[in-house]
Amino acid sequence: MQDNMLDSFNQQTRQFFEPMRKLNSLMLGNMEKMTEYQLEAMKRYSQMGAERMRRAAEIQDARDLQAFGAKQAEMMSELSRQMMEDAQALGEMSQQFRTELEQLFGEVSQQITERTQEAGEAAKTTAATAESPATKTEAPAKATSQASRKS
Repeated sequence: MQDNMLDSFNQQTRQFFEPMRKLNSLMLGNMEKMTEYQLEAMKRYSQMGAERMRRAAEIQDARDLQAFGAKQAEMMSELSRQMMEDAQALGEMSQQFRTELEQLFGEVSQQITERTQEAGEAAKTTAATAESPATKTEAPAKATSQASRKS
């Protein structure tokens, strides 16, 4: 009997913490994905900046400066395009996370509803058993006041 109670308690505890475990897993996975993407983006931007600094250090005359200026405009255009792509990718990741989060909350809500209904049915069954005619007595109540105890 005690083993059954412990097994039941363990099962209920697992069921109670399962939604939180799923939520934590989902949030951790999203955080890892976003962090990895942002680190890669930062690496790309750093490489672009370092490359531009190298090219600037190599300028020796007016012709090199003119070529550097033209390349700088191309690089700024490339940087702008890359930033737009990164923003779009991060937006898509956020949307995917939101969808997964909504799905998880929907599942948890459904589970809670089902458990509540099961608990309600169990309570009704318990109440019906407790109120069975065999346990009820229809005897009148006894008076216990001081006035009814006169000797």
